[in-house]
Amino acid sequence: MKADFLVIGGGVIGLNVARGLRRKFPDASVHLLEKEADCGLHASGRNSGVLHAGFYYSPESLKAKFTWQGNRLLTKYCEAKNIPLNRCGKLVVAKDHADHAGLDELLRRGRANGIPIEELSEKDAKAIEPRAKTCERALFSPATSTVDPSKVMQAMRQDAGEEGVQIHCGVRYLRSAQGRVMTSQGAYDVGYVVNAAGLYADRIARDYGFSEHYRILPFKGLYLYSNEPVGSIRTNIYPVPDLKNPFLGVHFTVAASGKAKIGPTAIPGFWREQYAGMANFQWDEFIEVAIRGLGLLANSNFDFRKLAIKEMGKYSRSKMVSLASELAEGVKLEHYQTWGTPGIRAQLVDIKKRKLEMDFVLEGDRDSMHVLNAVSPAFTCGLPFAEYVCERIQTILN
Repeated sequence: MKADFLVIGGGVIGLNVARGLRRKFPDASVHLLEKEADCGLHASGRNSGVLHAGFYYSPESLKAKFTWQGNRLLTKYCEAKNIPLNRCGKLVVAKDHADHAGLDELLRRGRANGIPIEELSEKDAKAIEPRAKTCERALFSPATSTVDPSKVMQAMRQDAGEEGVQIHCGVRYLRSAQGRVMTSQGAYDVGYVVNAAGLYADRIARDYGFSEHYRILPFKGLYLYSNEPVGSIRTNIYPVPDLKNPFLGVHFTVAASGKAKIGPTAIPGFWREQYAGMANFQWDEFIEVAIRGLGLLANSNFDFRKLAIKEMGKYSRSKMVSLASELAEGVKLEHYQTWGTPGIRAQLVDIKKRKLEMDFVLEGDRDSMHVLNAVSPAFTCGLPFAEYVCERIQTILN
């Protein structure tokens, strides 16, 4: 089999890179491999569905560049496809006076990034969400919304097929050999490889001489779903985050359906696709992840031990509800009985510097391009970030 371009991974980035390559190279054949039975069954279809605005990210970062742009593009895409959006906005609340400095920094970043963001009094915050708890001040992002990510992924897969991308589901990448890509259904002669394989992106990249200093660590994200009526929580409610790590803390998300959920966790995984029980268990992954995790426990530029212990505690419903109760009134354990489908965050670690990578990471050359760190808010950023990847490829090949 022959492919001018072969994209590995059928998530939001892989699908839209394939679509972008079809636009930029209309005479080229573009094939996409997805090891699962359908596209978007991992992080792209399991995320919170929040269309972030982008005020968390430092202005020089790729995340800052693409989040607000992606928010607007994905909003227009959903409107054009008649995919329901919940334009509920987002409140960021302060637990105490110590959080005010964090609010100031988020406000500064939001304004530097050109994002609409409102500074509120406690009274104003309660006018938006009567149950919100905040210390004197809060921020509101009117452009934040939520969507069902699986519906977005279905639409994007259909678009890719109609635009001429040849999608091969149930086909697993095996290795690179003598300029060919070996798969579970035979070999491909390939002009250019794009690796958007999420949890396995670092392993595939090493077949091509990349990801030398990087490894992926899995973090499991779980939400608890509310059994309260639709509208019981009106808007997403977030705490002020610790901007030194990539996790935003337990918060309220109001889904596209109007139902609320709390979470997510960021529990360190023991293998890459540790969704439930022993499913997908791999000894080599278990050993690799254990060694990497122990290394971070012993020596990292952030408190990995504290993070791991804190996150493991969130397996407890009562702990999750307790944390959520710091953000809103009337949060009761009996309202949160059902765990949602878990997702796995493919978090890139710089093993030389012993730190979590906070921004998107790309490595490539004239033969291949590797998307190594497409973590949150990659779903929001998917359209412009994929275009950026395609432009990088086009520049290299020209």
